[in-house]
Amino acid sequence: MIFHTALPKEAETLQSWNEKYESYLKKKQPGSPQAPGAGSLSRSLADNLQQLQAVLGANGDLVIRDFLLFGRHEAAIVFLSSLVNEEQIREHILKPLLPGPENSPGVPEDPDHLIHYIWAKAVQVTQGNTEQKLDHLPPAIVKGSLALLINGVTESLLLDIRQVDLRGVDQPQTEQVIRGPREGYVEKLENNLALLRYRLQSTDLRIEISPLGRRTQSRVALCYLDSIADPQLVAEAMRRISIIDTDGIIDAGYIEQFIEDQPLSPFPQVQNTERPDKTVAALMEGRVALLVDGSPFALIVPALFNQFFQTVDDYTERFIMGSLIRIIRLIALASSLFFPALYVSVISFNPELMPTDFAVAISGGRAGVPFPAVLEVLIMEVSMEVLREATIRLPQMIGGALSIVGVLVIGQAAVEAGLASPITVVIVALTTIGSFATPAYNAAIALRMLRFPLILLAGMFGLYGVMIGTIVIFNHLLFLESFGVPYMSPFIPGKWRDWKDTLVRVPLWWMRRRPSFLHTTDSTRLPEAVPGVYEDQILQQGGETDDPYPSDHNAAGRSRNR
Repeated sequence: MIFHTALPKEAETLQSWNEKYESYLKKKQPGSPQAPGAGSLSRSLADNLQQLQAVLGANGDLVIRDFLLFGRHEAAIVFLSSLVNEEQIREHILKPLLPGPENSPGVPEDPDHLIHYIWAKAVQVTQGNTEQKLDHLPPAIVKGSLALLINGVTESLLLDIRQVDLRGVDQPQTEQVIRGPREGYVEKLENNLALLRYRLQSTDLRIEISPLGRRTQSRVALCYLDSIADPQLVAEAMRRISIIDTDGIIDAGYIEQFIEDQPLSPFPQVQNTERPDKTVAALMEGRVALLVDGSPFALIVPALFNQFFQTVDDYTERFIMGSLIRIIRLIALASSLFFPALYVSVISFNPELMPTDFAVAISGGRAGVPFPAVLEVLIMEVSMEVLREATIRLPQMIGGALSIVGVLVIGQAAVEAGLASPITVVIVALTTIGSFATPAYNAAIALRMLRFPLILLAGMFGLYGVMIGTIVIFNHLLFLESFGVPYMSPFIPGKWRDWKDTLVRVPLWWMRRRPSFLHTTDSTRLPEAVPGVYEDQILQQGGETDDPYPSDHNAAGRSRNR
């Protein structure tokens, strides 16, 4: 079957490059006629096809296939071969429409009724709609729809048959876990929404989908739980998305930069994740999620400071282990920010704070280094940042070799060359390892960025400089908000009830209510008696009650409350 029929002749896609070049220059000359395309569909099939091709241009993957509909009506289908499954077109669209009138009983004689007959009784496609405006056809075709036009009919049938091969669901690359689900988002929006539906099989889940971006028309999905999310939060998220007016949305990161509260702050105010389970947990807390077609990341708002050092492992492991790992992570976060600055300030201004033997050892190690401590640390930190960035950008097979060479150069070779002392190498190495322990990549970058001004302040003013820099950073954190929620919640303002999932993570059965700062319409996670049941079990193990399995858990809870 010959499938590509180009109309008219001058738009032949296999013309030489020289002809393409001359044709392009001719079209771009000032005063050249603008392509038609606006208005309603004409009854002439040839006119409609000519105007469509003028709007869509001479694209190599544009297919216009004319045929005799039911053996007696001139018709044509228009689609982009790169976006559709041609086998589906042959089997489910052309095959039912090509037979002659003897094989198609019941076909209406009036051409105006053909479109509805085809949709109701001929084609085997699940999604489609009719369209009377000619200028609405090109945007639908470039999104993967097939347009069916019939001579003498001022209405077109648009069939959604888009099929793009993408990678399958795989483990997230940026959020690895020891114990937890292994699936991550992919680029296709329908797959990502299916992953959400699979984990959150609730009739309360609401998904609002609309295009965004004047040229890309990227579909953006806003997800929330209707019975939990604060209506004002949902409305605010919709408002911020609605005012975005840009050429294109290539990734979810584009939207993040338009909707965040303080674009000049180094701290992220929108959380991104590759994990459907993390998104579902956020929705169940009362947050709002955004997904973009073509992006394997979801955005979660509001995002607070304490979210950026929490991982899925904190909740899949028992609360004692989860809390211990979280505390270790916080220590690593603080060390990655303050360790180099404290080292510079103590070495440069307050060596008396160190034990004498340790101070002597450090002085011996720095004997051959010609630079002051602040310059020495800055050289090593910059070298590590360059090595880290080069390792990430290089292909994996080369990046591993580069990291080994870089570590040797920055480590032992730098010490032997007199560029740095051994203790400085140790300090920078511990700082780098600490920054790797921060789960959120964008939050880790913010801390790396703030480390340099702190080192400079330490080099100029010693511990006073570190203190001033720390006060400025904390003041900035207190100033920040994310969608109306203070960034340092629940620490400031103090919400003691919400501290159960911050520095440590208490047992799941103890977190009976959702975070109060999200102002959810349903704040209850667990029935009131559930915590009492588990507390009674703990007391029973301690010998304080005789009945290990009370028949009435509510009665047990009431008894405890009394």
